Amino acid sequence: MTQRTQPQLARRLGLFDATMIVMGGIIGSGIFMNPSFVARQVHTPFLVLGTWLLGGLFALAAAFIWAELASARPDVGGQYAYLREAFHPLVAFVYGWVLLLVIQTGGMAAVAVTFAQYFVQLTNIPISFPILAAIVLALLTIINCLGVRAGSTVQSVLMVLKIAAMVALVVCGLFIGNTAASPGGFLDRPASVNLLTAFGVALVPVIFSYGGWQTATFVAGEIKEPRRNLPRGLILGVIGVVVLYIAANVVYLRVLGVSGLAASNAPASDAMRSVLGNFGARAIAAAIAVSTIGFLSQSMLTAPRVYFAMANDGLFFKQVGAVHPRTRAPIVAIALQGFLAIVLALQGDYGSLLDYVVSVDVIFFGLTACCIFVFRRRLTDTEGLTRVPGHPITTIVFIAACWLIAINTVFQNPRNTLYGIAIMLAGIPVYWFWRWRSSK
Repeated sequence: MTQRTQPQLARRLGLFDATMIVMGGIIGSGIFMNPSFVARQVHTPFLVLGTWLLGGLFALAAAFIWAELASARPDVGGQYAYLREAFHPLVAFVYGWVLLLVIQTGGMAAVAVTFAQYFVQLTNIPISFPILAAIVLALLTIINCLGVRAGSTVQSVLMVLKIAAMVALVVCGLFIGNTAASPGGFLDRPASVNLLTAFGVALVPVIFSYGGWQTATFVAGEIKEPRRNLPRGLILGVIGVVVLYIAANVVYLRVLGVSGLAASNAPASDAMRSVLGNFGARAIAAAIAVSTIGFLSQSMLTAPRVYFAMANDGLFFKQVGAVHPRTRAPIVAIALQGFLAIVLALQGDYGSLLDYVVSVDVIFFGLTACCIFVFRRRLTDTEGLTRVPGHPITTIVFIAACWLIAINTVFQNPRNTLYGIAIMLAGIPVYWFWRWRSSK
């Protein structure tokens, strides 16, 4: 009598899917809202564009680092697996813990609330923002429970629509809109600690806007030829996003000027209103709604694979590691993430969620980049592996930048960021509880 095997994840995603997942994990609501935050901190076009360019270089450096890690360890769980293999299961567990309670669910809640705000403004339906955000999160949870192919198809379609919307914004802004006045010169104040601090504060929402490339590695176990397709998808996806983001900010500055950008609560809508009137504003509001839905769809698709890996390591509820025999999706992990994101969406606001998500996220970005040094020392067969250009200098600079951003975020917003760090530290005793439980 043959023993029935447990259903496993299926490899059904190719290079196009991987690239769209990378781009979909990055482009959410940030590029449509956060440029205003940046312009309130730094007040010349040079500094505004420099902030976004530096953020883009940060993301590109990360793409190469994660590409090497993905080619060396094409495992289910991605970043979780790298931390587990390079350091200790405790480090990986704490990452998965804060991913579930802070990073992923907090980011999803913030974006869902943003979607609700734009959608209600667009349609005038009588519903509260938190309730609509919760409904959208519930629907996307159900879709992704139908399987990775269903979730990826929805994600890819929404990503193509997002790219089309951003290209339309750039083309209209560059070739139709009038040019607004902006201050000349490179700096808005003398070179000083004050300028450096302001630049650091401006980088926080930029890093949030560029974040998300790493989530593509979570679905490594469902990508065809992951050693080849995942690194390529990471690099192509991040390059595409950097080009779109820089172009969008050029348009904002051209149409609104620095002062107009700083005063705007919805720069994309205000820029399109200036170019095409109310029709333009409503069109870009619809595009933003689609963009945020696409980000949420990508989040629902990717992160549950980390909780799935934790459960299979005996560090979480066993049911979370279950795969549905027909859809081949980790439906309990997906449902758990959806539920917690809904809870946060019903309680939190965009600003506080942004603070504690970024501070914890960049700590683990730095730790994950450190895995490169460990894997390079251990690996004997390096043929065909993607390599980080300029390593170790570029990797060290990336790690230092991550931890400096974390320190600066704590300094500027101590209450919210320390709340996120407290949740992270609480994961340490929880890990030992699960180790004790699984050893019984």
